[in-house]
Amino acid sequence: MSTTVKHSSPSTHETNDSTNHSKNRGGRKTWLSLTFRILATLALVGFVLQRVEWESLVSLLKSLQWQWFAAGQAIAIAIQVVAGIRWSALARPIGFIHSTGFFIWRFFEGVFFNLCLPSSIGGDVVKAYRLSDTNPGRLLAGCTILADRLAGVSALGILAGSALLSLRLKLSLSSTAVVASLLLVSVLLGFRLTIGNLDRFLDWLPTNHRIRQFLAQLLPYQVRPSLMGKAVAWSLIVQVGASVSVALMARGIGVTLGLGIWFSVVPLIALAIVLPISINGVGIREGGMVFLLSRWGIAEEQAVAIGLLWFFATIVTGLIGGFLFLLDRRSPKSILTNETLGS
Repeated sequence: MSTTVKHSSPSTHETNDSTNHSKNRGGRKTWLSLTFRILATLALVGFVLQRVEWESLVSLLKSLQWQWFAAGQAIAIAIQVVAGIRWSALARPIGFIHSTGFFIWRFFEGVFFNLCLPSSIGGDVVKAYRLSDTNPGRLLAGCTILADRLAGVSALGILAGSALLSLRLKLSLSSTAVVASLLLVSVLLGFRLTIGNLDRFLDWLPTNHRIRQFLAQLLPYQVRPSLMGKAVAWSLIVQVGASVSVALMARGIGVTLGLGIWFSVVPLIALAIVLPISINGVGIREGGMVFLLSRWGIAEEQAVAIGLLWFFATIVTGLIGGFLFLLDRRSPKSILTNETLGS
């Protein structure tokens, strides 16, 4: 009886070696990124704390009028509901047939995991995993999450840009509304042109280019670019609510500034938090408050206290998501429709 011995070809060994090398390199990048963020967080916290008087800071927090904080917290929770509706508006038209309540539930879970995981996209990964139980479904879920993020960042830019121009140029309310409208139209037109012609832009880029891989995730929206416009509108409600929420909490420690100031300060800090610099925006939130509010005569202790209250409200909102996750830890069922955007 003859025995056949199978030998691996050199190309197979090379492929395996290349795969292992890529995995090792990816692991090193992850650890380096995490180490950088931990060090950056510690440095930012140290920088902020050395500028404040502890007794004054503690005294401010003790003097908090809780009814104002409760009002701000309620709005912070409400805008997460709106954000869940926004995500639903992006996901349902491209095949997901979950209820709107399902998306709100999963959105709160994402807020919780953003708090627990060191990565800024940890909550997004969990949301994609919880939206579908198949790999194609989770890839499509990633598309909806990316679109959701872009809509949110665009709204931040519109709100912060119009508020900053209003404050710098001392514009009237009507002039500020015109500026905001122009920025909104520019963003919507930009989405219409880019998303609507996305395949053409991708043809200009090399196959393995990172920008191409990033933009390719938005292809499901090419046939319906108007969905992004609706998402931006929802995002404006979210960002206005976030600014009002922080303004109410600030009022709880005696800081009363016009909403126009908060419409510029809160979105700018929120944009900075999106950057992968610190863990959960710790240090950026408080340091940003110190830097941006100093021109309005706000003491450093007050600014740091506002940042801490904002962070505490984020924790409370995240804990709601954690509770919802414990209530429903079942794996999601794949309930994608058979229809595609192009059908």
